[in-house]
Amino acid sequence: MNDPKDPLLLDHEADGIKELDNNLPRWWVIMFYLCTAFAAVYMTYYHVLKLGDLQATEYQKEMKLGDEIKSAALSKFESSLASLQPITDKAKLAQAQEKYTTLCAPCHRPDGGGLVGPNLCDDYWIHGSNFVDNLKVIINGVPEKGMVTWKGLLQPAEIHAVASYIYTMRGTKPVNPKPPENQQQPDKPNQYE
Repeated sequence: MNDPKDPLLLDHEADGIKELDNNLPRWWVIMFYLCTAFAAVYMTYYHVLKLGDLQATEYQKEMKLGDEIKSAALSKFESSLASLQPITDKAKLAQAQEKYTTLCAPCHRPDGGGLVGPNLCDDYWIHGSNFVDNLKVIINGVPEKGMVTWKGLLQPAEIHAVASYIYTMRGTKPVNPKPPENQQQPDKPNQYE
């Protein structure tokens, strides 16, 4: 049993437990003072003197840098469009089919037969029927007809892959397709619209 005259024991107890008056461990006290000093320096540097960028500003700088990198990659891709050929790799085309099904099929149907958007399987294409024209339409969209501009949303490789997948649909025969664009009459809307 502890001696009641022990200098480490405090003069009160709770439920038979007496509290010791120990000093905190030296490492803990040093860490406490270091953290306090760091907090004071941090607050002075960032908030009082405003010598460093806060998180929101750092985020804006990183976003600007990312946008510049993305714009440079897209510019390089757009300058090489004339030399691009459709992808034939089956694995890449399978990935492109998934992307097409998610992003394009709501307007063009999964089989490419056309809904709100035109039929992608026939030979009549308003905005050009060669592969480079298809790439340009995906990149720039057709905003006046409701086609989204995908250049800010898809990477150049994804655009190339989706255009390649769409190119494989040419000449297929979907069930009940939308009529070719040159056969629709303005006063007789398409059955899907």
